[in-house]
Amino acid sequence: MARLPRFVLPGFPQHVIQRGNNHQAILRDEEDYWFLWGRLCDAAAKFQCDIHAYVLMPDHFHLLLTPWQEDSIGKLMQYTGRYFVQHVNGRYRRKGTLWEGRYRATLLDPQDFLLPVSRYIETNAVRAELVNAAEDYDWSSYAANALGLEDELTTPHQVYRALGESLAQRQQAYRALFEYPLSQPLLERIRAATNKAWVLGNERFCQTIEDKLNRRAKPRPRGGDRRSAAYRRALEQPATLH
Repeated sequence: MARLPRFVLPGFPQHVIQRGNNHQAILRDEEDYWFLWGRLCDAAAKFQCDIHAYVLMPDHFHLLLTPWQEDSIGKLMQYTGRYFVQHVNGRYRRKGTLWEGRYRATLLDPQDFLLPVSRYIETNAVRAELVNAAEDYDWSSYAANALGLEDELTTPHQVYRALGESLAQRQQAYRALFEYPLSQPLLERIRAATNKAWVLGNERFCQTIEDKLNRRAKPRPRGGDRRSAAYRRALEQPATLH
């Protein structure tokens, strides 16, 4: 089956995942983490992307970013991937495929989903049982967004800025979001949208994207009229934060 083109609209945030081939480790020590972090910094500046949240995991990484040109994300991922493969192949004297394949991505409604997806990303290491709390993991944007530590890779989104009038208020409000885990339905919704490349948003937002790009933004509901109506109602609900 031919792969559909990705949804790309400058100014709209996206959740992006790139995995190592066959779940193999792509980051083995601090030197690898720093190298990937540095290339992402370079690429974000070079190709006009604002990265709002990220996590670098041993076998994959997540980005929540806003592209400002149609080709911004594609060029960022190509640039980062190419230089990181050269680094890994040279350092470990290896050959062959490093990445699983095409990166996965979903365009999302920032009003309903920017903060939930940011939390999803920054608690990834907790769900993987690498650490007990988001603040314990060194290679994510949590320290910048929640604690105010300087991080060249992280640029706050306007939705984050609206959490409070001052930086301290925004950080406090952001930390409060982590007092409760993401619900299982919300986790599954984020994963499904990203893995299947559908837009993550309510019915109105998806319709807006469909009108702009002239293509379907969500899967067709299945199971008859009753289920279809329930599906539409579910899409209208904003993402729960608990």
